[in-house]
Order: sequence, then structure tokens, then C-alpha cells
Amino acid sequence: MSLLSTADAYAIRPEVFAYPLGVWVILAVVAVVNGVFRELILIPRIGEYPGHVLSTALLVLAILGLSFGYFQWTPIDYARVELLLLGVLWAGLTVGFEFLVGYVENTPVSVTIGQYDVLAGQVWIAVPLTLLLSPLLFGWYLSH
Repeated sequence: MSLLSTADAYAIRPEVFAYPLGVWVILAVVAVVNGVFRELILIPRIGEYPGHVLSTALLVLAILGLSFGYFQWTPIDYARVELLLLGVLWAGLTVGFEFLVGYVENTPVSVTIGQYDVLAGQVWIAVPLTLLLSPLLFGWYLSH
């Protein structure tokens, strides 16, 4: 059984993405607050790497909680393809936002890309992966 059927491809309704864009704005604010908390509280108390790991874990939990809450609350019955596209949208906006902030702060692109290097012990990739998968997971799960 495939994740998406041919009929799903024709089920995309652009209007169902308005509320999730608002949810993404809330997620972005939560992420910024999380970053401030990491820099001001966590890193000075537990160190650079543990602070990043804990901050990432807290953000992943916040994303899961807000995603679950949204899909539990919404009256919209999303098609699987819409849920998949929503995850791509959330993850894409987040990665784009991160590169934009890096550009504004004159952070080299190599440093921003380096945050995704799991072989170097970086855990940030968990955030866009959670954003990618949570709509499909909760949107599908809560509709059944």
C-alpha cells in the first residue's frame, strides 16, 4: 500500500494551508524563545553541547505538542498529500528561516550547514525532521 494514491494528488486544496501557516508562525516564535532560553540559561549552566542537545529536545517536544494540539483541534479533514505537503512547508520554512537569520547575522553558510552534520554530533536535524513528519503522523492518526 502506497502512502499516496493517484487520487490524493488531485485532492490538494490550497485554502487548507492558511491555519497551518499561522501554526508555523507560533512554532517559529517558540523556537526563538527556545534559542534565547538556550543561550541565557542552558549553556551557561550545563555547557555548549549539552545545552544544544537539551534545547533541541525541548523544541522537538514543543513541536510535537503544538502539532498534536492543532490536529486535534482542527475541523479540517486533510488528505494525506496535504499532510505531506504541510510537513514539507513547515520544514522548508524553518530551514529557510535559519539560513535567512544566518545571512542577516553574517554567519557563513558552511556553519549553518554544519548544524545538520549528525556525523559531527549535531542534533538539530531532529527539528526539521519533526516538522516534516508531525503533520502526517498526527493528521493521519487523529483522523482515524
